[in-house]
Amino acid sequence: MAKAFRSLLTATLLAGQALPLVGSTALAQQGFPPPPPPPPPASGMGMGMGSGRQGPADMRQGRMLLINGQPQRADWRLVGAPANPEAQLWLTLEVLQGQLGFRSESRSDGSLDLEWYGRPLKVPASAQRSLGDEVAVDVASLLRDLGVGVEILSGSLSLSLPPPRLQQLRASRTGGPRRIVLDLEAPALMRRDDSTLNLDLRSDSDQARQLAALGLVARPQGSSLALSLPNGSSAARVFTLGTPARVVIDLPDSGDTAAKEPETPTLDPRLQGLLGRSLTWDRRIVAMGGRSFRLNAVSLDPRTAPLELRPLRSSQAMEGLNLLPNLARRWDALVAINGGFFNRVRRLPLGALREQGRWLSGPILNRGVVAWEPGQMPRFGRLMLQEWLIDSQGGRWPLMVLNSGYVMQGMSRYTADWGPWYRAMSGNETAVLLRQGVVARRLDGDQLAAGVPLGGDDSLVVARGGVSLPWSEGEPLRLESRPSDPLGWAPNVIGGGPLLLQNGQVVLQGAAEGFSSAFLGQGAPRTVVASDERRLLLITLQGVGQEGPTLSETSQLLQQMGVRNALNLDGGSSTGLVMGGTQTVKGRGVTAAIHNGLGLVPRQGS
Repeated sequence: MAKAFRSLLTATLLAGQALPLVGSTALAQQGFPPPPPPPPPASGMGMGMGSGRQGPADMRQGRMLLINGQPQRADWRLVGAPANPEAQLWLTLEVLQGQLGFRSESRSDGSLDLEWYGRPLKVPASAQRSLGDEVAVDVASLLRDLGVGVEILSGSLSLSLPPPRLQQLRASRTGGPRRIVLDLEAPALMRRDDSTLNLDLRSDSDQARQLAALGLVARPQGSSLALSLPNGSSAARVFTLGTPARVVIDLPDSGDTAAKEPETPTLDPRLQGLLGRSLTWDRRIVAMGGRSFRLNAVSLDPRTAPLELRPLRSSQAMEGLNLLPNLARRWDALVAINGGFFNRVRRLPLGALREQGRWLSGPILNRGVVAWEPGQMPRFGRLMLQEWLIDSQGGRWPLMVLNSGYVMQGMSRYTADWGPWYRAMSGNETAVLLRQGVVARRLDGDQLAAGVPLGGDDSLVVARGGVSLPWSEGEPLRLESRPSDPLGWAPNVIGGGPLLLQNGQVVLQGAAEGFSSAFLGQGAPRTVVASDERRLLLITLQGVGQEGPTLSETSQLLQQMGVRNALNLDGGSSTGLVMGGTQTVKGRGVTAAIHNGLGLVPRQGS
């Protein structure tokens, strides 16, 4: 039976759409609160899953972008013909900020305020999508309004804009970085390559000499200008303003490079009192294979420290995202990192989340987890939750997942720990509601789309992918549930993956944990929970002037540091570290909304 269960667990993901919300008035009349609003149509099954639904026939996507003919590796998605006013062009925040000079501000509700050459674009959380491992937004209308040409060339997405003339240069210092402002006659495209900023504009030799006097070596390249940032500094901030069109370059002080350790921010006095005593914050540049990475590692002995590890989540319901500083504030966490994977579109968890003995979200795909009891060292391994329903004739019916946003063919179970409501996640679902071990109701797709209230010890068994539910109302069913490893009995569990190190050995088996080859091979900012068997470590890794480490590089680097056990958590733009109320690490420079986190909170009575 276990073998059959594992076979079913790797079944094909469903591709159905969420159904419209109907019938909520009738449910409200029965005394239940209205269900939350329906999620936006899903564009993928989640972060790092390596599989998802097929898009519409007029959707094209790729991983190569041309900015005025210059190649840039980046995920993109185009829906509709480029010339169609209704077309959608989805680009990641990494491209918009890091390459094109967009300014971005995150709001507490998960929305984004973007601006490019003075043109604003407000993006609510519901209008954000997952693309690769990044947050993407539709910028088709904004680019079109500023005259950017969009076309597909040999499978690459091409963005083009006539190069404007550089009109004048200005420089200032306002007590912080040096600011250089380039006034343009119109918006210009730009592309950044480590320490070089390529601007598509027309300039003359006098302006090149002025730039050199300001510390920017300018090399004309056809209709573009390549600016070498001083000291090879990737710490320079580049953004745009409007009226007139301007490119602003904020340079760090002389001698301040990307590899210099940042200043310590103002921290909560409670945390300041622990640093260097029961809590260590290690910040340095580490090398691996000729590349440099910025390490942040917070460590303590959970058996003696006045802080304890706990999961951080935003609400009683599993649907929803929040910012890491808000999660830390809610749970009074003096230190916090982001947690496991989630579906950014549906805002649902994709992995284990267990709190005080309750499975808020069940484990999936035998992925890596960390499990712990308060005041004890954490334990690491891989985990599944094996469940069956047993009918009166002794028939055993496997359940795929418990309380999960991971949609699979077969039967899955949802309880009140998922939230006060369950709403259909695919277009072909039926269900039975179990109450005190007896089938109390059978539910069809319309009822599930409307939302089914969950309470008490009820279990909602949902069938997907054409699987039929053979039981009638009044029929008794018995639940058998057990974890595949004793880790699943711990009161607190959080999942991620892949598992990187165990007992000092590299145990990276990403494909076996259901991760795609693209996910496994890419470099990205990383978040890791680990231990050296004496101390618990919360770790972030970022690239210095480049992408972050691959999972293999992360494993080797941690092993060299003496780490014995390590679990990869969500990364990319989700990577974050909050110290004493201040977010000191932002994976790709943006404060991205996440589903859950891990925090160090004051131990009761300490």
